[in-house]
Amino acid sequence: MTEPEIHKGLAGVVVDYTAVSKVNPDTNSLLYRGYPVQELAGHRDVEDVAYLLWHGELPDATQRKEFDAFERAHRSLPDEVVAAIDLLPLSAHPMDVARTAVSVLGASHPLANDNSVDANMEKAATLFAAFPAVVAYDQRRRREQPLVEPRDDLGYSANFLWMTFGEEAPPEVVHAFDVSMVLYAEHSFNASTFTARVITSTLSDLHSAVTGAIGALKGALHGGANEAVMHTFEEIGIRKDESREDAAARAKAWMEEALAAKKKVMGFGHRVYKNGDSRVPTMKSALDAMIEYFGRDEILGLYSGLETAMGEAKNIKPNLDYPAGPTYHLMGFDTEMFTPLFIAARITGWTAHIMEQAAANSLIRPLSLYNGPDERHVDQG
Repeated sequence: MTEPEIHKGLAGVVVDYTAVSKVNPDTNSLLYRGYPVQELAGHRDVEDVAYLLWHGELPDATQRKEFDAFERAHRSLPDEVVAAIDLLPLSAHPMDVARTAVSVLGASHPLANDNSVDANMEKAATLFAAFPAVVAYDQRRRREQPLVEPRDDLGYSANFLWMTFGEEAPPEVVHAFDVSMVLYAEHSFNASTFTARVITSTLSDLHSAVTGAIGALKGALHGGANEAVMHTFEEIGIRKDESREDAAARAKAWMEEALAAKKKVMGFGHRVYKNGDSRVPTMKSALDAMIEYFGRDEILGLYSGLETAMGEAKNIKPNLDYPAGPTYHLMGFDTEMFTPLFIAARITGWTAHIMEQAAANSLIRPLSLYNGPDERHVDQG
């Protein structure tokens, strides 16, 4: 008897259909419901993209007005969520805070036990609306700053920045942040999305599926690379007012030493893209805008020095996390908050997949090939 082939990590295994997103190999473009993500990031905001991922089409003017009204009315955190966050120690990683907050949001939601299509759509939209307040409040409490209430006169990204920093962000910063949210929103059957679909396949609820997805994203082999990129920059040394050229030289030397020591450097390479992550040019443009706005050429020097050295040594290109990390740094976010920012965007993609899984559900239950001891028996003596 021929033994079945083992696909470690499910590599190369196609497990289901999806209409949410794909990578077009002909153009190397990530498509959301057929739209190239770089076009969406250039011409639409994250609210439009959330609507697209959930409904399959971009909203018209009336649909967008209704969507905005609903989202802006659900931005405040319930008191029990704030209390739960306050109970967590400041030593807890923000990903742990995010996971706990989503669980409490689910447990306290009036539709918690309703898994109907309409209920799931409402739960997805309310989670998208409220989660920015989780990230904003967690950063502020770590800085011993009070909670800032959301505003209903600002768009999603502008309000996110308002709640985090307590002041209105300039349009340039809002746009760069919004671009990052669009680019991070969805990426097919990655580890966290597949986790969410597995949980959904058991007929569990939407918030449980998102909570599980957060747990998967916390792992170093999936999320966290944008955070790791800044740790690399910090290890090299961020020297304000250093010339681009000097910073690049130091970064290049660091990378050469790291590669010689066989050190894993996060922010480079991607399992899906063979010719470079299609999202990087758009995010790099946003980073360039922030470098120019804040006058931080040394960041560009570190970026280009590492990129050049990796390209020369390994011919490996950056992924989305590489420009996203320093972009969030320049905006003022603490490094540990970067992966929770990823969550804020990916809630849209996760919940789109949760609803797609639920609509044509089959329990996800793969087989395994046993390689333990042969049958044996307990000594009866």
